[in-house]
Amino acid sequence: MLLLSIIILLVSLYLIIKLSDTFVDAATAIAESFKVSKMVIALTIAAFCTCAPELAISFNSIASKNAEMTLANIIGSCIINILLIIGVSAIVKPIRLKERTVRKELPLLLIITSAFFFLINDSLFSSDLKNSLSRADGIVLLIWFITFCVYIFSIVKKQRDFFQDKPRYDRKEAILRTILSIIGIIITSDFIVDSAVYIAESLNVSQKIIAMTIIVIGTSLPELTITLVSAKKGEFDMAIGNIIGTNIFNICVVLGLPITIFGTVSSGAFNLVDLIVVLLAGLLLFIFGRSDKELTRREGIIMLIVVIVYYIYLFV
Repeated sequence: MLLLSIIILLVSLYLIIKLSDTFVDAATAIAESFKVSKMVIALTIAAFCTCAPELAISFNSIASKNAEMTLANIIGSCIINILLIIGVSAIVKPIRLKERTVRKELPLLLIITSAFFFLINDSLFSSDLKNSLSRADGIVLLIWFITFCVYIFSIVKKQRDFFQDKPRYDRKEAILRTILSIIGIIITSDFIVDSAVYIAESLNVSQKIIAMTIIVIGTSLPELTITLVSAKKGEFDMAIGNIIGTNIFNICVVLGLPITIFGTVSSGAFNLVDLIVVLLAGLLLFIFGRSDKELTRREGIIMLIVVIVYYIYLFV
């Protein structure tokens, strides 16, 4: 079984890369056919659909009174998405940012990340309080998501006639390819996570390491492959928009929605360092993005160093 799991893992990794390549091409064709910006596609279709693994894990774990898995998934994903995925993508090819992304989308992500940081850190306001997220906190996060949706709607209304090139696929084929590739990415990521967990357990690796490494990285594989492929193809809006949208969706919906439904969850398993790194990730992306409207290889290396140091701290 161990050998079979290794084979499944390797085959699944190959498939998810190929599926992500198809997704980027198809999503770009949709943007071109509807004459809306690729950033809108990245912030919505790409981000929301690639969050499906995290959303499923979030509902299942909170419903089963295992909130630690949900929080590990969200906290880890927010860190990995920016520091690892954007960091590696910038190293592969520097990511150019548009003026609107620098002025609006990066600040919005930083505000929502900061809101999450303060909502979960009750002990910052009183030493008698235990860190937790209440139903009221979940509602606040959902309100921020509504704000994000209003912003997306404003982009769609204002931005038309962007593309002069003929789309690679016609509209129906592009939509079908996008849907099928997303489904394939999600299913393949499940195979990757399941096989990786089995391998880890067979090798007697702790559940904590599984939660903060295999599960987090495994559920972030759709974002990783789509962002890397997009950056390599020069589709920078798709690359950065996917991560911005994913982190906003993770914090506001993947975490906020189940908490609003099921009620308060404790975050006692996560200390101030874990939460500071989440905030630092959003802050670094904001600062680096504003500096010269480009995420350079040097900045990508800095992001990568931060996430490596954090994971060394986490498991030493």
